[in-house]
Amino acid sequence: MDFLTNLFTDPATYRLITIVILSIFLGIEVISRVPSVLHTPLMSGANAIHGVVIIGAIIVMGQASTDDYLALTLGFLAVILGTLNVVGGFVVTDRMLEMFDKKKKKKK
Repeated sequence: MDFLTNLFTDPATYRLITIVILSIFLGIEVISRVPSVLHTPLMSGANAIHGVVIIGAIIVMGQASTDDYLALTLGFLAVILGTLNVVGGFVVTDRMLEMFDKKKKKKK
């Protein structure tokens, strides 16, 4: 229980949690305003961004002490989810490019 008390009474941690929550709302708002036609081209940029997220999560996990289970768990989840997002982005981009290749072959 002391962990939760210290977590929410520390001003630095409170600021970080606030930034994460605001980032979530901002991300949802930005994504909801993107037209569906642009989602696939934006996946290429998102893959690069998530690559940076994966590197950042690996650095956080490397800098965390061995008894800081929260940082290690969140870092591990960030690596897993970022990797899934990158792989999914490449799969979607590949499928979209296949659709354009078939149209070119039919025209010939």
